[in-house]
Amino acid sequence: MNVVSIHFDRGLAYTKRRSSDRPWAGSRPQEAPERGGDALKGDDENILFASLVLPHLADAYSLARWLTGNRADAEDVVQDACLRAFRAIGSFAGGNSRGWVLAVVRHSAYAWLRKNRPAAVVNVEDLEAVESTQAKPGDPDSDTPETALIAKTDAARLSAAIFELPAPFRETLVLRDVQGLDYREIAEVTGVPMGTVMSRLARARRRLVATLGRAEP
Repeated sequence: MNVVSIHFDRGLAYTKRRSSDRPWAGSRPQEAPERGGDALKGDDENILFASLVLPHLADAYSLARWLTGNRADAEDVVQDACLRAFRAIGSFAGGNSRGWVLAVVRHSAYAWLRKNRPAAVVNVEDLEAVESTQAKPGDPDSDTPETALIAKTDAARLSAAIFELPAPFRETLVLRDVQGLDYREIAEVTGVPMGTVMSRLARARRRLVATLGRAEP
């Protein structure tokens, strides 16, 4: 495996993105010269990795940063995710490469959290059972006084409030409101039904508003 030098953007901002935004980093890789055996296989894997994974490194680092809350830890998670992605690159079946990369990053992040911060990996089923009586039907993306409060909150307070959310709620909020994924894409990344995605998003926003309300002077 060739050594890939990965540079991270250390910035962290809560900026909404459209689901149609698809960043592309770097030029399209050149086709490898004709070679045989294992060398050809290695060239193919490097080309696939460069075209499927590298364009999404910024999103990968952003998700890892939001999940770990620490720049250095996020870099470790992304390095591990890149190794996992490279080893599994041949199994990519096509489709949404961004979602596939984020799913690998999420898996690496939770593996890291279970090893280093097991208390951070909460039982989301228990959380949802406790909060089920507070659930409000409707589209979590509809405009409400709560979403207006979130929109006008300064970035530092908002980031701090997001980091207080339990990881399953935080990742759903980040994937939707920061990275701009739609419900189907979030469901694919997190491995839960779309209804669960919508429920977690609504609960994440309610918790966020409650936290921001407590912080009001």
